[in-house]
Amino acid sequence: MAAIVLLLVLLVPTISLPVAHCNDNHVGFKLKLTHVDAGKSYTKLQLVNRAVARSKARVAALQAVAAAAAPVVDPITAARVLVRASQAEYLIDLAIGTPPLYFTAIMDTGSDLIWTQCAPCLLCADQPTPYFQPTRSATYRLLPCRSARCGQLPYPSCFQKVCVYQYYYGDYASTAGVLANETFTFGGGAANNATKQVTVPNVSFGCGNINAGALANSSGMVGFGRGPLSLVSQLGPSRFSYCLTSYLSPTPSRLYFGAFANLNSTNTSSGEPVQSTPFVINPVLPNMYYLSLEGISLGATRLPIDPLVFAINDDGSGGVIIDSGTSITYLHQDAYEALRDELVSTIPLPATNDTAFGLDTCFPWPAPPDVPVTVPELVFHLDGANMTVPPENYMLVSSATGYLCLAMAPADSGGATIIGNYQQQNLHVLYDVANSLLSFVPAPCNII
Repeated sequence: MAAIVLLLVLLVPTISLPVAHCNDNHVGFKLKLTHVDAGKSYTKLQLVNRAVARSKARVAALQAVAAAAAPVVDPITAARVLVRASQAEYLIDLAIGTPPLYFTAIMDTGSDLIWTQCAPCLLCADQPTPYFQPTRSATYRLLPCRSARCGQLPYPSCFQKVCVYQYYYGDYASTAGVLANETFTFGGGAANNATKQVTVPNVSFGCGNINAGALANSSGMVGFGRGPLSLVSQLGPSRFSYCLTSYLSPTPSRLYFGAFANLNSTNTSSGEPVQSTPFVINPVLPNMYYLSLEGISLGATRLPIDPLVFAINDDGSGGVIIDSGTSITYLHQDAYEALRDELVSTIPLPATNDTAFGLDTCFPWPAPPDVPVTVPELVFHLDGANMTVPPENYMLVSSATGYLCLAMAPADSGGATIIGNYQQQNLHVLYDVANSLLSFVPAPCNII
């Protein structure tokens, strides 16, 4: 950090530092949520291969951080967050400053900091838009070291009374710079021209002058995690929801924030009720959204899984996370083997793991005409709620490659179970952070 502070000497102007004010207004907006591979003409096989690769990278990063974070926490480990900055899943468009500068950012439920690359840039990654220039914005304000927001950084630093930050990411990408307040604009712009434009002042963000790694063709990151510096924590009310369309759908997914994040009027063809389950706090990784998973069923069969395999261990490992930034679901090894065994006994086809998908449980496809194949629904039994996963959300089928595959993978020993975004397709999911509650209902995400 000393080297970072020394480099920032040329970047911090001598100005008066106003005290930051939290935004007390309840705001609401809705945005287009674009999958990172949308519009790139990938085949289904390529989409799946890329999704599996991203999932493996993210899970590896999470496990590495969980292992390093306990039982001893050092400054570098504490500042490391559980994402790979180069492995985005969904992107949003927003604007910073006055006048507003629009750019695309990674939306991530596993981190809290909002940041973009700023000029002058001593070290910056490639991005599709110009770097943000603080001197050209009428509403840019540096945050003083003693401000409340500065104190919410994992390990805040100070230079010439200005708050300095540094974040590390799971793929050893990083961002460092100054913490500032700025006016953010949501909605409107080329990507969201059908939505109402909402302007919010005094949003604290990282203005990064020293950055390393790749940004998945975006210009920064917006953290939606449970930490105090995330967008959902800074803006009120503290709630957001998303409805993810199919990977192969030309219709983009949607993100709803604040007052717009409400499931009561969700258009559902099934008429199923909204269900809710409480979040669980993992003291070692408090930014992540943990759930209490009590078991899994395949069709009418409750799988023989000890519920303790889903518990958070004393060192912070294990547990169950719901995550928009992981593609496929990762199950604890014991749970995965129980599911695989039941699938093998249910599907009357020979099982194999030698496929182009890179998945471990597959069957030859299409089935012979004289072999009827029925794939049942899968259910995650959560505390107070049942999340039903239809066959198309957990089985991948491709006649071109000749396989029907389970779109899940086993977690390493001691690793967390992660409910990925592939299993959340056509499910309207609400994160009520203020009340520590996850709610969900099946929905046709391409039309809501």
